[in-house]
Amino acid sequence: MADYRWSPIKPLTVEDRAIDLAGIQALYETWREFNQRVQKSSPNQLTEFNRRLVRRLSVETGILERLYDLDRGTTEALVAEGFAEELVARGSTNIEPSRLIDLLRDQEAAVQLVIDCVAKKRELTKSVMCELHAILTRHQETTEAIDQFGKRFQISLLKGKFKAQPNNPRRPDGTVHEYCPPVHVESEVDNLLRWFGEYANEDPIILAAWLHHRFTQIHPFQDGNGRVARALTTMVLLRAQLLPLIVDRDLRTEYIKSLEQADNENLATMATIFARLERNTILQALSVDAEAEISHQESLTTAVIESLADKLRKRRENLAPPDPAVAVLRTVNSVAARLRERARVGLTAAFDELRRAVGGTTRPDIYEAGSDRPHTHYYRLQVARTAKKAGKIPNFGEDHYSVNASLRVETEQLNFVVCFYHVGWALTGIMEAHAFSEVASYGEQGQLLKQDFFTCSLEPFVFTYRTNPSQIENAFAKWLDAALAVAVKEYGDRL
Repeated sequence: MADYRWSPIKPLTVEDRAIDLAGIQALYETWREFNQRVQKSSPNQLTEFNRRLVRRLSVETGILERLYDLDRGTTEALVAEGFAEELVARGSTNIEPSRLIDLLRDQEAAVQLVIDCVAKKRELTKSVMCELHAILTRHQETTEAIDQFGKRFQISLLKGKFKAQPNNPRRPDGTVHEYCPPVHVESEVDNLLRWFGEYANEDPIILAAWLHHRFTQIHPFQDGNGRVARALTTMVLLRAQLLPLIVDRDLRTEYIKSLEQADNENLATMATIFARLERNTILQALSVDAEAEISHQESLTTAVIESLADKLRKRRENLAPPDPAVAVLRTVNSVAARLRERARVGLTAAFDELRRAVGGTTRPDIYEAGSDRPHTHYYRLQVARTAKKAGKIPNFGEDHYSVNASLRVETEQLNFVVCFYHVGWALTGIMEAHAFSEVASYGEQGQLLKQDFFTCSLEPFVFTYRTNPSQIENAFAKWLDAALAVAVKEYGDRL
């Protein structure tokens, strides 16, 4: 690879604005409406979720920068309980626990500054950037610089001030990534802020990706630029009444590659990653019943009583005249039914092709199931387990839909299922699809010898009552094709 040479940052392009985020855009407004309802009915409902979200963001942003390592168990303890030194064993991190806690609290304070700026409608300025940097590096005294001969040396870190030395890293392959020279930083940041001020009506995910990338292109501070960039991303999303997204340590390689692609004028990969992370965070937030958790912690009896009260409330709701607002949220069911039909058509064609390819003599069995069909088998246990792993709650009190396809060749049978269900402890108007598969082996006498169940969709397909089905059918077809490919590969390995 050749060295990457710095060039002045560019504004949002036509290609940037054309990035296809149709799969999440309907989720923005649905989340905002749900959040407003919760703030009116239960203002403390999401408080603990937001606290934990900020703590997790604070932990992961430092791991991404390799300021420290921290094992998963300790991470979960700190996220749940707060940043206390007694929760950190020496073997769980590669730095002194006291220093770790200092860094975590600095990163938490930076996120709090962002929250305050959004609440007070404070504009993004150089002063805010420098203030964020000063907070993030409060307990960091030095950093590494590189002279014109490529030699590395330690210098005092300028906290809250733009860099005075080049900070161009050398990659593992020996090439150099050149960032903005110190002499041009002021003018480049001016351009960044001027353009950002003109983009108030842009898609918030695309804008967050653009701001993050262009800021890192400049790399205005000697160190800490990644941490500041992710804080600025949080500011963009909070201003749009969305949630902070967390770039987890496991995404580090994918995240860095997306930055490199953006260097080559392809912002789509980063925007797609951000959209996926934002979607997952929103779905987790919709699944948090903080009041029920608190009740359970205080008294199991109280929790049971509240559960009974909720059951009676739902019964009264069913007897009462329909609530127009609830009826609107439930129109998402029509989107699910349309996608189920799209899945049935796609699976019919795919399973016929599969039968011909493997020489099957029996036609595939394909049928629709759900609340509106005689067939109601729903794989409820598998749905619940999959959702739990992702930190979400499937709402089995609402209508559900599925399409099942099966094919048997000799002693091996493939069952492929796509399930559509509501997400969240309350009615949210949001549903998601998951794809599962069962591969069963039968003996010569027809007895079942073995049956394996596995998930085929790496990510759920999410839609809301605001989703226009015609705008997502192509995306759904691609999602279904990818999930089915996983199932067929597994099946093929058994034949």
